[in-house]
Parts: sequence; C-alpha cells; structure tokens
Amino acid sequence: MLYALAASLALAAMMTLGDFMWAALHIRHRVEYGVVHGAVMCLCIGIAVGLRARRPLPAATAGPIIGAAAAGTFYLLAPALRWGAMFPAWMLLWILFALLQRVLGRGEGTGVALKRGILAALLSGLAFYLISDIWIHEAAHPSLLVHFAAWAFAFAPGFLALFARTPGRP
Repeated sequence: MLYALAASLALAAMMTLGDFMWAALHIRHRVEYGVVHGAVMCLCIGIAVGLRARRPLPAATAGPIIGAAAAGTFYLLAPALRWGAMFPAWMLLWILFALLQRVLGRGEGTGVALKRGILAALLSGLAFYLISDIWIHEAAHPSLLVHFAAWAFAFAPGFLALFARTPGRP
C-alpha cells in the first residue's frame, strides 16, 4: 500500500504541475501536445511500476509507449465521443501497465494481470470521472491544491489494484 500511496502522490504532483503549465502558458490543446502530455504522464507511471518491480529502466522505456498508445486512442475516439474518449484511453493505460507489470516479473499469469488491469481501469476510471470537472469545463477549478487532491484521488485506485498482493504471494 505504501508504494501505491507514494505513486499516487508523485503522479498527482506531476499532473498538477502539468495542469499549471497548460493554464499558465495558455497552451492551446493540440494533438501533439496531448500525446507528449500522455507520454510524460506514463513515463512517470512506468517509473512507479518499475520501482515496485525493481526494474525501473525497462518500465520507464515502456511508459511513454503506453502513454502514446493511450493518447492515440483518445484522439482516434474523440471525434465520436468528444471528451468522453478520455475514459477508454484512461482504462487502456491501466490495462497496459498491468500487463507491463506482469512482463517485469510479477509472477502472475496473463489472465490475472488482465483482471488486475481491468480492476485498476474501472476503479481509477470511476475516480477519474468524479474529478474530471476540475479541468474539462471552461470554469476549471483554479486551486492547485484541489488539482493535487483530485489527481491523487484518481490515481490511487489504479495503483492500489496494480500493487495489491494476491493470496499466496509476497
């Protein structure tokens, strides 16, 4: 649980910094910027997963690839789903990180990793939905502390599901 809490807080800090940069620099949303944003976010998630698995370098390498895939999914679905495309993309990244964790040597089968990823996706997706109003609407919330708390809340269920011990495993 300590890894999940630390990862959630670290990602919340990084995402809050990103929110600040988007607002302070008046960055207009463009596909290239969104893909870079997703890749950086997933680099950080990859590092968190890699530190937990004691293999940070391969995880850090895979993280931006997962981020680009998730961001690409968002931009492919956005014409039909608009901002709602964020949720399948968010879910995809958790499933891919669960599979990465398996590859890094978690010692569980693909089916267990997929279930873990789906659980992380559903729980974190629900949390993400609950906080999404802080930045989707024009009247985005100005408090960085609110952003930090919201991001920590959104990431926590995903990391808890990824890092939870399964019966009979350390």
